[in-house]
Amino acid sequence: PEQSWGTGKDQNGSVISRTGAAGLWLAGQALLQRGSPFTSAPLLFCLQGYEGLVEGGENIKRANWLSVSNIIQLGGTIIGSARCKAFTTREGRLLAACNLVQHGITNLCVIGGDGSLTGANIFRTEWGGLLEELVKDGKITEEVAKKYCHLNIVGLVGSIDNDFCGTDMTIGTDSALHRIMEVIDAITTTAQSHQRTFVLEVMGRHCGYLALVSALASGADWLFIPEAPPEDGWEDFMCARLGETRSRGSRLNIIIIAEGAIDRNGKPISSSYVKDLVVQRLGFDTRVTVLGHVQRGGTPSAFDRVLSSKMGMEAVMALLEATPDTPACVVSLSGNQSVRLPLMECVQVTKEVQKAMDEKRFEEAIQLRGSAPGTRALPAAAVCADWCCLSPFRQTHFSLAILNVGAPAAGMNAAVRSAVRIGISQGHTVYVVNDGFEGLSKGQVHLSCLTAAGGRHRTLPKTSMEKIVENVRKFNIHGLLVVGGFEGGVQLVEARGQYEELCIVMCVIPATISNNVPGTDFSLGCDTAVNAAMEVSCDRIKQSASGTKRRVFIVETMGGYCGYLSTVTGIAVGADAAYVYEDPFTIHDLKANVEHLTEKMKTDIQRGLVLRNEKCHEHYTTEFLYNLYSSEGRGIFDCRINVLGHLQQGGAPTPFDRNYGTKLGVKAMLWMSEKLQEAYRKGRVFANSADSACVIGLRKKTVAFSPVTELKKVTDFEHRLPQEQWWLNLRLMLKMLANYQISLTEYISGKMEHVTRRTLSIEKGF
Repeated sequence: PEQSWGTGKDQNGSVISRTGAAGLWLAGQALLQRGSPFTSAPLLFCLQGYEGLVEGGENIKRANWLSVSNIIQLGGTIIGSARCKAFTTREGRLLAACNLVQHGITNLCVIGGDGSLTGANIFRTEWGGLLEELVKDGKITEEVAKKYCHLNIVGLVGSIDNDFCGTDMTIGTDSALHRIMEVIDAITTTAQSHQRTFVLEVMGRHCGYLALVSALASGADWLFIPEAPPEDGWEDFMCARLGETRSRGSRLNIIIIAEGAIDRNGKPISSSYVKDLVVQRLGFDTRVTVLGHVQRGGTPSAFDRVLSSKMGMEAVMALLEATPDTPACVVSLSGNQSVRLPLMECVQVTKEVQKAMDEKRFEEAIQLRGSAPGTRALPAAAVCADWCCLSPFRQTHFSLAILNVGAPAAGMNAAVRSAVRIGISQGHTVYVVNDGFEGLSKGQVHLSCLTAAGGRHRTLPKTSMEKIVENVRKFNIHGLLVVGGFEGGVQLVEARGQYEELCIVMCVIPATISNNVPGTDFSLGCDTAVNAAMEVSCDRIKQSASGTKRRVFIVETMGGYCGYLSTVTGIAVGADAAYVYEDPFTIHDLKANVEHLTEKMKTDIQRGLVLRNEKCHEHYTTEFLYNLYSSEGRGIFDCRINVLGHLQQGGAPTPFDRNYGTKLGVKAMLWMSEKLQEAYRKGRVFANSADSACVIGLRKKTVAFSPVTELKKVTDFEHRLPQEQWWLNLRLMLKMLANYQISLTEYISGKMEHVTRRTLSIEKGF
């Protein structure tokens, strides 16, 4: 730690130990790619996890740059994983310590769940004693023991259950949700065709995250999770609900159950029991589907690829900065930032969750999971089941309108659906507007039903402001929820001084694949767009290129002037370069990129991938890049062009966008209800303060409301960009993973934080 890692003087070795769920190889890739070009320290794979550490020999092998090439799109783990009983004993850990010392390893990156990480911490705690015992047995000398007297450990959490306290998301969870939603979408068509009820069992022995998010994202009728057992008599209640939905014309029912679901007495609730209950009481044609290990496999999602890369890079920095006094830490996700948490604090709280559940303290278990209990009951009931909308808590005098504005973005329907249902359950009159602001100007305003569809249009309100005001007055609209259209919201707020009718409560839910709206780190639709660019085009392009030697693909993405899609997709597919407007480049940079690819073609990786944002440069167009690369690479490689176009706007929404849209719709409607009460005076609503017209969005780790007037000050309207964009920090990692010799002096290391009940009580946006 006292020496510069750029001098080649560091003689400590590092090892990647793989002991967790699927989709974790990317963290190893980031670790390997960070170490190889910058230090002379050997990097080693430990095959088969702790078993490889104990057995040693060929299980600990040297890794190089090519060891992790062309694996980014693969599921599972290329270095293997295995349960190891021997490592749970001191004798086994003694063998592991001997093997590590023999290979000169004093830095250990462990990727796994709480059991694996607990074992790693025990190993670190015992390290000094283990070395003393090895010296006593004559297996190592005192000089060797002194040289390797300290073991640094950093953990990365790999678990599809998302059951580790302290991190918003664990590696593999998002990919598992993708598998689950693919199955649910397929089953839904079958259930509707045959008028069936389906009981889906998903993984989650002790944690119901997968089941809960799947239920929200699919509109399930009933949900069972271990942290929230149903009240006694739930059988009667559930069957009554299912029967009521069928009586209203629904042709399907979806029941989602986590494998660890229990009742209030701790008795397991099995999928077969639920199926038999529905058949016996209702006579519905019912089927059970157990997803099993399907959830662990398949291609990793874009979210998991980027998450793993960020965590892997942060793990390396944590190892390089570690001192003998630094506690073992876990690299975790906090909003969109990597942070470091003391390992045993996380493990301790995770164990307290299970203890609380064993003692039937379920509310406390949910709090320890990291969820604010006061915000759960209403959204869970109102969003997941149609029945609640028939019985509002109270009837109000408020009327709200919901409209979609701008280009299509996945997740819009989820936001509209949840907002309509929450609005109705709150007792409001809820309208949906067809064709955006143009539809509002034409009076295309309709009372909402349980399945809301509003249509969308790009027209801004300033072109027909008087007609919009007239219809706001006609339908007595007190609140306006705009899904999309930040600029339209600005124009409405600016017109308040001229039209008193616009002194109403307004909320904008950002929805654009470009992710260029101020006030939020993520817009609805951007996750789906990145996955579309990654899966449909870039992964398949790379596969195509693998059969053709020495070929470079130049791919153009959408996004306007915003380079989010190009940058994040570039990380997710392992691109060689990604050109964006926000990171200016010159002909000298293009020349360096061509030379870089020329050198790359001399290795075993004889294919290249270059991404270009559609408006990254006025003159360096996609065709220009194609001609440049083709000319300079003549005789070395050839080029192909792919323009993704509107492909990125289509397709089924990802679990992230469905869940995110659902949550934003709920939060927005609850916030509007509160603001309407505040602005209601003498029988009317009058809202003209700055905080009565806001953009809702995820900022770092919480959902926040930002006044439109404040966001206007930090927006570049000419290029439709926020003045500050968090994802630009990812550009450094993109270049590093593409093997460019760069300086990491600008890299901002994650801060060491602590895990307490107070930090866990903050309601997160994920």
